Amino acid sequence: MASVSPSRTNTAEQQAWAVASTVCDPEIPVLTIEDLGILRGVRVVEETHDAGPAGTAVEVTITPTYSGCPAMDAIGDDLRAAFRNAGYAAVEVNLVLSPAWTTDWMTESGKAKLDEYGIAPPSGRAAAGGHSGPVRLNLAVKCPQCSSLNTKELTRFGSTSCKALFVCQDCKEPFDYFKVL
Repeated sequence: MASVSPSRTNTAEQQAWAVASTVCDPEIPVLTIEDLGILRGVRVVEETHDAGPAGTAVEVTITPTYSGCPAMDAIGDDLRAAFRNAGYAAVEVNLVLSPAWTTDWMTESGKAKLDEYGIAPPSGRAAAGGHSGPVRLNLAVKCPQCSSLNTKELTRFGSTSCKALFVCQDCKEPFDYFKVL
């Protein structure tokens, strides 16, 4: 299934994408599933010829941030509710694991929202598909509170598996860092 993004010219699919892109991540409510990059595709599978979505069925494809992500059931329920509230007849939510999600799929806007929310966004690229170049080094993580680079990882796993817990050595505030995956 090919993903449909807002740049496509099919108005029905643009409208359906717009509905799906309003759904927020239940663990980080300042991010939409589009910001997070887990919204992979929206396809209109049945369409009536009247004006509006009544009678229209859609398929939505999402990819979890990791295979055991507990938020996927809630996101599926939220997608169905969003389409129902927008007047769509039916929505099928498909969960795909391949290709695996990467932080490279996050939007720049989403990364900025993370920072504003107090979670350090992923820095660098994940180089999905393997590393064929030099060995990657861990760089300093900037504190989202005071912007200091004088930070320290406390534990590799923070409030969720996709985040690490850091502390700023300058302002002494703990914060989550969204790991590069």
